[in-house]
Amino acid sequence: MAYWLFKSEPDVFGWDDLTAKGDVGEEWDGVRNYQARNNMRAMKMGDLGFFYHSRSGLEIVGVVEVCAESHQDSTTDDERWDCVDVRAIRSFVKPVSLDMIKADQRLSEMVLVKNSRLSVQPVTDDEWNIVCSLGETKP
Repeated sequence: MAYWLFKSEPDVFGWDDLTAKGDVGEEWDGVRNYQARNNMRAMKMGDLGFFYHSRSGLEIVGVVEVCAESHQDSTTDDERWDCVDVRAIRSFVKPVSLDMIKADQRLSEMVLVKNSRLSVQPVTDDEWNIVCSLGETKP
């Protein structure tokens, strides 16, 4: 299993929007960055990810699961753009802010710290466990 981080603006599509979709989940569509797209192409069913509120909030608020592997993004006819489907698994007991992540030396190499603009990014096993611990949430 691999771990990921998905960034979304909460006023466009937030954690509550995804949880309302239930087990069906939702396409993680609209991504127009090749590195983020390639990350989604590498995802497998059952991979887990953090749901991160970007722009406002700047915090990890939940855990998602990949429920459909890479496929054509339905928001475009351009065959270059793929997406995965994700569903909400659980909310974080305590949201983990970007400031908390940056303050923790163990997370200094996390992509979120090094390349904060990338909308879909990998998370290492150690980073996953540390962030879940900070958020008092089951890994």
